[in-house]
Amino acid sequence: MIIGENVSFKKDTGLIGAIEEALSYNSNTFMFYTGAPQNTSRSPIDLENTKEAHRLLIDNNIDINNLVVHAPYIINLANPKNYDFNVSFLKQEIKRCEMLGIKRLVLHPGSHVGLGIDTGINNIAKSLNDVLNDSTSVYICLETMAGKGSEVGSHFEELKQIIDKVNLKEKVKVCIDTCHMNDAGYDISNFDQVLTEFDNIIGIENIYCVHINDSKNLINTHKDRHENIGYGTIGFDNLLRVIYNEKLKNVPKILETPYVDNYPPYKFEIEEIKNKTFNENLIEDIKNFYK
Repeated sequence: MIIGENVSFKKDTGLIGAIEEALSYNSNTFMFYTGAPQNTSRSPIDLENTKEAHRLLIDNNIDINNLVVHAPYIINLANPKNYDFNVSFLKQEIKRCEMLGIKRLVLHPGSHVGLGIDTGINNIAKSLNDVLNDSTSVYICLETMAGKGSEVGSHFEELKQIIDKVNLKEKVKVCIDTCHMNDAGYDISNFDQVLTEFDNIIGIENIYCVHINDSKNLINTHKDRHENIGYGTIGFDNLLRVIYNEKLKNVPKILETPYVDNYPPYKFEIEEIKNKTFNENLIEDIKNFYK
């Protein structure tokens, strides 16, 4: 099982710090932002830190090919406003991934802000065509969205349309998010059917990352509010079936669940996932551990 969580990538500790945090949760992969997701502030990649980090990964049997970077939220390829900025900043994020040796970059497709879904899809594809070239070694993983507001990508068909319009479509993959899919109307309690639908539309081999999150919302409410594993409307057993699905065995699973009183839940959630046993005292156990 390839499972991890969202960790911090700090200026002073870089990739080494991210690895050490992930190891403290007993995980064997992780995801991070190379800078704040809401702004353009970015510290230079420390190449010496990165070299040492690669050795640390090897020492702990973590495959760098399973690590994931998440692109910042401020990139909105669906809206032509600030087009040059969006394309330039995404190119910069790809370059930073390449310097770190990471191949998977998760990207929210964007919001069309009233321009219409078809226009949004065309704008995303046009932007990706300007971003990607033959030398790009990073896979852009378009994330399935909840359908909040004017988000593009809440239906598999929309992601398929984007990919079909990209010239170098082999460099565009998908990150499925359980909370987002639930909120978009996909029944995670019947995940095999959802996976079959995805396979028929896009192809299951194009799933390069899975975000594992419970949801605070009922199915098809388009709200996008994550919940801790087993504490939401999807439920522990249903999420376990996603995590242990044989068809996704080699795909990194990443927890993005909420902190509990400002404490990370990942160590405990990964433990209950590995034990296949729901921890009814999860919240209290987290609070007591970090006291």
